Amino acid sequence: MTDLKIRPVQGQDADALGEVMFDAIHKGVSKYTEAQRAAWQSTPNSGAKWAQRLAQQDVWMAEEAGTALAFLTLRNDGYVDMAFVRGEAQGRGLFRRLYQMLEKSAQDAGHGRLWTHASLMAQPAFLAVGFRVIRHESVARLGETLDRAEMEKALQ
Repeated sequence: MTDLKIRPVQGQDADALGEVMFDAIHKGVSKYTEAQRAAWQSTPNSGAKWAQRLAQQDVWMAEEAGTALAFLTLRNDGYVDMAFVRGEAQGRGLFRRLYQMLEKSAQDAGHGRLWTHASLMAQPAFLAVGFRVIRHESVARLGETLDRAEMEKALQ
């Protein structure tokens, strides 16, 4: 990780983050079937609607040698909307490093609580930084059922 940079996202990063999300879902370690992953996301997010979704949140990314590896997003209500790490970059501590920046920003903004809906793969990472499971749930997407957990963390 010699050239690793953790930084806020800029507008031109949007399509690269869509690729990170797609890669994390389809090439990363998964607890979902191929059909479930295809229902979750069949193509990488890109374009104006995706860029607008990112622009409405605080977003941090990890990049190495100009390649986006991971990103986390925080809405203004304390919701961690997205947390994705490329398959080949998983296990390198990128989630934790990005999360530390996100949590500091949330504390600086006066949030008393962070919450998220975590996939089966993301739950261990959120548990490791102090989140707890509120409830397990399933969502239907394109005829497939995806299990996830609503999680939260109180901030001090």
